[in-house]
Order: sequence, then structure tokens, then C-alpha cells
Amino acid sequence: MAGSAEYGLGEFTYPRGWFMVARSSDVEAAPVALHLFGRELVLYRGESGRAFLLDAYCPHMQAHLAAQQTSSSGARRIEGDSIRCPYHWWRFGPDGRCNHVPYFDGEIPPAAKVRAYPTQERFGCIFAWHDPEEQEPDFELPSIPEWDDPTWVQCTFDDLGTLPIHPQEITDNLVDARHFGPIHGQRLMFFRSDFDGVVGRQYSGGGHETMALRDEDVLDVDAFYQGPGLLVARYSGDTDAVQMIFHTPRDDGATQVWHGLITRGTSAPPTDADIALHRQYHEVALGAFTQDFAIWQTKGPAIHILRLPGDGPYHRGRAWYRQFYNPRARAAEFQGRANGSHETKGIPTHRQSAAE
Repeated sequence: MAGSAEYGLGEFTYPRGWFMVARSSDVEAAPVALHLFGRELVLYRGESGRAFLLDAYCPHMQAHLAAQQTSSSGARRIEGDSIRCPYHWWRFGPDGRCNHVPYFDGEIPPAAKVRAYPTQERFGCIFAWHDPEEQEPDFELPSIPEWDDPTWVQCTFDDLGTLPIHPQEITDNLVDARHFGPIHGQRLMFFRSDFDGVVGRQYSGGGHETMALRDEDVLDVDAFYQGPGLLVARYSGDTDAVQMIFHTPRDDGATQVWHGLITRGTSAPPTDADIALHRQYHEVALGAFTQDFAIWQTKGPAIHILRLPGDGPYHRGRAWYRQFYNPRARAAEFQGRANGSHETKGIPTHRQSAAE
């Protein structure tokens, strides 16, 4: 299991960006203990309904803020949008600062605080902003307007557990045209990789190897990362679909993965037939994605790729990815190495050229 230093990604072990930390349904009344970014964290929902993420260890005596409190006479764990430590009832606000100690009336020391992470709740998921420099977000979550369209069938995300690989190996798929045939049985008619700032994009079209690949059989895919851990793929075919693959570093070289798919229905609200078709598409999409797992769970770390002319532009993809592991003041440097549209030699870059 190789880490960020072995891949030569940059100054930071964990990247800057928005990351999924839980499904909305995973966080109810009780605080939830998480282990992500190599840290112990606590996720809780305040009385306002908003979700908050803090470092887990109370600065007083290092009790875990999500630890069970067995005493029935204790203070409420959640008060307003604050959370109390179960050990001595110190209370911490969403900003991570201690705002009440029940047995102390003086000025609370400035050191009585924990790190707080900006959060947003969208698409049935809770996202947190992680930044080694602890600055405010400098880009947004991806836009998925289909989620709020009443004709679309929403989903509950699959928690696929932890893969024993660095997320670099997952993001390499963005530029890897040549694995589609061996892993997914897909024949590509066109493929290209585009990079623009914090967005890395893959345009492709093709069908299964058993298909004749007529124009009407081609499934068009527009897949993009917005930041290092959120992939959104739009499929245009018999039924329009949006696939979401969100992955978050758990430890250096281990990655937590979630998967979701939504599909366009025929009416608002979707019919029973729409929902049944969605379930079929979901199983197909999940099966296709997890075909990669057999490779990822057993491969060695590709620290240096023995790249051939017909391989994809791995060097561009990895240059783009490095911006998130270095100070944001250097982001333009790495973006400059990746920005633009890039081909994979031997594969047309557009549907029109593929048909000629």
C-alpha cells in the first residue's frame, strides 16, 4: 500500500477539496464517529437539522466526542448546534470552539477548541471541505440539477467500503481508455480527456463488444471530476442516467468509496415502471463500476507508469491531480501542465470523426 509521498504528489499527505463523509441517513440523533483523512472525527446533526464535522478528541483530556455516554442524568449531547463531550460536558460549537464548561465561569482558554470542517448536504449525502492549509473552499460542489427534477428517480448511495489503494489509482481511470475493453467489454468509438482548472473531464462513446456499434447504439458519456474525489458521469442513451462515484481518503493509501445512480423517468412523480427500470440500471451501473475492484484490490502501486504511445494521457491526469496535494498558491502551475484537450493515440476524439 503506497502513500502520497511514494507517488510524489506534493507537500500534503491528504488533498484539498470537497469529499463525501456520510450518507444523510447515516446521521440521526446520536453523534457518529468517523475515521477519514487519517484523523478521528465526529459528525453530528444540530437541532437546526444541519450536519457538522469536527475533530473528535476533546482538548481537555482527549475524550472522543462521539463516545457513548451511559449516564441517564447527563446533559443532552446536542444543544442547539453544539455538541457536549461525554466526559466532563464541555460544549463545542460548529466552529470547533468550546462555548461552555458547566463548572467554570471564567474566560474559556483559546486552546479549548477542535478543528471544524465546512459541510454541505446535497444529493442525500454529507460533504466536508478538507484543506491542509485550513482555508475556506475555493471551488464548489458539482452541479447535479437532475437530482431536484421531479421526473428523475433518486437513489440511496451504496457504501462500497474501503479499497486498499491510493485514490491516485482511481482517478487514473479518467484518462485510461484502454481498460474499457478488457475490464468492461466495451468498444470505444471516441474518447478524449479535457482539463480546465479543478475540473477533469472524460468524453467517450461506445457500446458493448457484442454490438455492431451503429450510431444509434452508441452510449455517450460525459464524466467529470470536480476536485479530487467527486466524479459525476452523465449517460445519454435509451434512458438518461447520472452516475455518481464519490471517494474519500481514509488513510494514506486507503480509500472509502460510495456509488449512486439516478435515472430520468417518464412523468413527475416517476411511475412504478420508471422505478423498476431505475433499479435495473442501478444494478448494471454498480456491476460495471465494481468490475474495476478486482484489479484495484490486487494490483501493485503504479508509482511510475510504463507508458506507451497508445496509452492515455496519464501524465496530464497526474499533473492535474497534484494541484490538490500542494499549496493552493501553486494550483495554476499544475493546471498549466494539464489544461486543454488531449487525445489517446489511435482513438478518435469525437463522435463525428469516429463515424467518418
